Amino acid sequence: MFVSPAYAQAAGGAGGAFGSFVPLILIFAIMYFLLIRPQQKKVKEHAAMVEAVRKGDQIVTQGGIVAKVSKVMAEGSNEVEVEIASGVKVRIIKSTIAQVMNKTEPAK
Repeated sequence: MFVSPAYAQAAGGAGGAFGSFVPLILIFAIMYFLLIRPQQKKVKEHAAMVEAVRKGDQIVTQGGIVAKVSKVMAEGSNEVEVEIASGVKVRIIKSTIAQVMNKTEPAK
């Protein structure tokens, strides 16, 4: 009386398979535009900022040290010599530069 006969459902066609992947595709697209793309843009901006560092620029390292660039090493090198106090010079890796605070004007 209360029990209805069970009928086997027809298997979903090709449209059903594609329809099940649409949410995954949308989630990936949203993640790309909200997370991946902005991060790539930020990395490119940081690389351009690091390559543009010149002698005399005041920088902040990722460790929070404020320093003045005293020497930019050779073109292929990834090091910069900075002065953190009067007469105290240290070499740091360019990628540890977090921010350029004061930019010097190029020599004419």
